[in-house]
Amino acid sequence: MMQHYLQLTKPRIIFGNLISLIGGFLLASKGYIDYPLFLTTILCVSLVMASGCVFNNYIDRDIDNKMERTKNRVLVQGHLSLNATLFYATILGLTGLALLYIGTNLLSMFLALLGFIIYVVIYSLYMKRYSVYSTFIGSLAGAIPPVIGYCAVTNNFDTGALILMTIFSLWQIPHSYAIAIFRLQDYQAANIPILPVVKGIPITKNYINTFILAFMIFTMMMTLNGYTGYKYLIISTILNIWWLALALCGYKTKDNRMWARKLFIFSIVVIITLSIMMSLDFSTTTTH
Repeated sequence: MMQHYLQLTKPRIIFGNLISLIGGFLLASKGYIDYPLFLTTILCVSLVMASGCVFNNYIDRDIDNKMERTKNRVLVQGHLSLNATLFYATILGLTGLALLYIGTNLLSMFLALLGFIIYVVIYSLYMKRYSVYSTFIGSLAGAIPPVIGYCAVTNNFDTGALILMTIFSLWQIPHSYAIAIFRLQDYQAANIPILPVVKGIPITKNYINTFILAFMIFTMMMTLNGYTGYKYLIISTILNIWWLALALCGYKTKDNRMWARKLFIFSIVVIITLSIMMSLDFSTTTTH
C-alpha cells in the first residue's frame, strides 16, 4: 500500500527537479550555505511537487490507460481509491505550501503555488488534452523549481531568477519533443495533440533545433550578466554544441525513434551538468 502512495508521487520526476532546485539555491548562496534553509526548501518543494504529480495521476488516469508506458500506473490498475488519492494530494500540497511560507519566504511559496497551478490546472486539466501548444505551458511549470531555490535565498525575483526561468523553460521544449517522438505511438493512441502528432516529426525537428539554439544563448547570459564564471560558460557551451549537433543529425536519420531517445538522454546530461556547474562556478563579486 505504501509503495502505491509513493509511486503516485513520481519520485523520478521529483528527483530530477530537485537537482535543478539545488542548482538555483547554490547559485544564489554563492558559497555561504544556510543548511536549515536548504533542507527546508528541498522538503517543502518536494511535497508540493509530489502533490502536483498525484493530482496529475488522478487527472490522467483515462489517458494513462491507453498508453503502453503508463498502463500499469497505480490508479489505472485500481490499487487505490480516487477519494483517498485526492485527499492524499491535497494534504501533500497544503503541507508543502504552508511549511514553505513558514520556513522560507512568501515569494518562494507564491512561486511554488504558481508552478502547481500551471502544471495541474492549466496543463493537466486542459492544455495537454486540447492544445498543440501544451508543451510551452508545461515548460513553465518545469522551470519553477530552480527559481524557487534561488528565491529562497535571495527573497527577490531579479535578473538572475528571470534568466534561470528562461533557461529551464527553453530546455523543457526539445526535451519534451524528443520524448514525444520516441513515444509517438503512445501519444497517438491516447489522442494527445502534441506537436509531432498534429504537425509531424519534420516540423517538430525544426522546433527542437530552434529551442536548443535559444537555450544556448540564454545559458551564456548567466555569465554575461555576472552570475556565473567562465568554467560554467565553457562547459555549458561545449555540451550545448554537442546537443545541437545531435539534434541536427535528426534531419538525416533513418530511425527517428532511436535518434529521439539519444536526444532525450543527452538533454538530461545537459541540464544536470548545467545545474552542477552553476552550483560550483558562481560569481561572488558582482552586485545586482
